[in-house]
Amino acid sequence: MSVPVFERLNRKLVQRGSIIDYYKDTIQVPNGNVVEWDFIAHNGAAAVIAVREDGKLLMVRQYRNALDRETLEIPAGGLNGKEEPTRLAAARELEEETGYRSDHLELLLNLRTTVAFCNEKIDIYVATDLQPGVQHLDRDEFIQVEAYSTDELAEMIYAGKIEDGKTIAAIMAYRDRYEH
Repeated sequence: MSVPVFERLNRKLVQRGSIIDYYKDTIQVPNGNVVEWDFIAHNGAAAVIAVREDGKLLMVRQYRNALDRETLEIPAGGLNGKEEPTRLAAARELEEETGYRSDHLELLLNLRTTVAFCNEKIDIYVATDLQPGVQHLDRDEFIQVEAYSTDELAEMIYAGKIEDGKTIAAIMAYRDRYEH
């Protein structure tokens, strides 16, 4: 059986943004038709499940403009360039957002957020042996750090109180791998 062939004929930059670039792709699909598809280019990101000594996970509550409300998420942030190692980005975001440091970061999973139109990849790490550091918020960040058990977080997920995809995937993967 032959594999269908898709051929990108053109990629046109429509708008450059501060964290994403928006393109219009012209694609020839297997039946010969030529179509236009949206494509969002993203440099990638890193996130971290920060585990306190008591087993509770550090979460960040922050305002998200896209939803026009606060969300509860794991600490995360974009890479400082495509070549930045995600482990370094995860360690940086942990300290910047929560005020804790860790030299013990283990890769939990790789996540593609929205494969239909975006290439964003988030590598999610587990940080243990947390040490107090200094929170370094960006000038537009206002973050409240909170701690919850995985049972409390799973309950919030199933109640629709946590909707962020990276956060849901990270919590459930951590719970499955480390607690069951």
